[in-house]
Amino acid sequence: MNTNTPGVSQDPEEIVKASEEAMAAIIKARQEVARVIFGQESVVERTLVTILSGGHGLLVGVPGLAKTKLVETLGTVLGLDARRIQFTPDLMPSDILGSEVMEEGPDGSRAFRFLQGPVFAQLLMADEINRASPRTQSALLQSMQEYHVTIAGHRHDLPRPFHVLATQNPLEQEGTYPLPEAQLDRFLMQIDVHYPDLEAERRILLETTGSEEAAVSAVVSAEELMRIQGLVRQIPVGEAVIEAILRLVRAARPDQMEAGNPLSDLIAWGPGPRASQALMLTVRARALLDGRLAPSIEDVFALAEPVLQHRMALTFAARADGQTVPGIIRNIVERQL
Repeated sequence: MNTNTPGVSQDPEEIVKASEEAMAAIIKARQEVARVIFGQESVVERTLVTILSGGHGLLVGVPGLAKTKLVETLGTVLGLDARRIQFTPDLMPSDILGSEVMEEGPDGSRAFRFLQGPVFAQLLMADEINRASPRTQSALLQSMQEYHVTIAGHRHDLPRPFHVLATQNPLEQEGTYPLPEAQLDRFLMQIDVHYPDLEAERRILLETTGSEEAAVSAVVSAEELMRIQGLVRQIPVGEAVIEAILRLVRAARPDQMEAGNPLSDLIAWGPGPRASQALMLTVRARALLDGRLAPSIEDVFALAEPVLQHRMALTFAARADGQTVPGIIRNIVERQL
């Protein structure tokens, strides 16, 4: 067994006890979210996996699929200070990070005071992140990576935990600034949000168009969430699962495919080691979310698409032939079964 936490002393009995407590808290959180989010079980699961893994998520879907509602709900249920930024082309980095202002004291002395921007939140929704300029995108993505901002040479640490759930509209691309591949890689997962099924949409109509709507309450505190995130990194991972992660990620790299593999001509470039790290964390979180004490190979295959799809690109010939990244990933997974 391998835990990916070298140098950390772990008592198996303590891990089991902490895992059982975490599972109970997660069940309550999922039940609370389900009171107001209908028919998006996979989206809710993957978003929770992202947060439990300590990462950031990119939600991709057309308007009106409750992406904003989901983030607001998770902020309340998980006891996090949640804020939202609507990205627009004229948004400046200081509008996100904050700025220094000159203040004059009663004695006439002057000094700069830092006014925090909305990034100083525990859960930040970056709505339509691809509508902001590259400079503004980079300001947010840098804070996502480093967990602090630097204004006028002074470092300001962001609150912990700190998570960004960004959204993108896949339909309207005019007037947008697509995120560069290196910046997309900073998102732990890309979560595709699809239309609800018939019964879920029927329930949406009945539950959200009356005189009253269901409200949620906090069932987990920020401190408890951080303890669960620490626990995720201590969950043991079997060698078979580690080998499955390595095989899957390396099978998506054209220069590491076996000779004669037809996929090598379809993939322009594949995922780097950060994808392997993301899978290592997310399979643990998914196991805990499902009430299991260790991840399985099934977890690896289930999370392959959301973890890999924004870390790969197809060749021009593949795109012209109608191939898609999710389709290629499913092909790779089938070859691993």
